[in-house]
Order: sequence, then C-alpha cells, then structure tokens
Amino acid sequence: MISPDLSGAEFRKSTLSGPNNDCVEVATNLPGLIAVRDSKDPSGPVLTFSPATWNDFLTGIRTGEV
Repeated sequence: MISPDLSGAEFRKSTLSGPNNDCVEVATNLPGLIAVRDSKDPSGPVLTFSPATWNDFLTGIRTGEV
C-alpha cells in the first residue's frame, strides 16, 4: 500500500477542545482524503479515510450509532 502525501495537510482540532493537547486533529483540505492524528504526537501515525467513510462516521456519532 502506498502512503498518501500528507505534506500539505492542514490539521485542526475542534474549537470545543480545551487548552490541553489531548485531542485528535483532522485535516480536510486534501483532495479525496480525510486525515486524522493524535495532537499529542503530531509526527506520529496518521489514519486516513475517504470523505464518504468519514461522513458516515460523523453521522453515526451524531445519531448515536457509534
């Protein structure tokens, strides 16, 4: 499997996050790709999802399925 190029990823965390760094950060600016990482380890592993899969995940959270 080829790793996607994440060099242009602009990670952000929720404005609802507190001042600590115990959050996930999400990059949504990459074409056809959503990237998620741990804010405590910005140079660590990154999970990637298709936009459709990410939207399904968010819908599941909002509706209580996840």
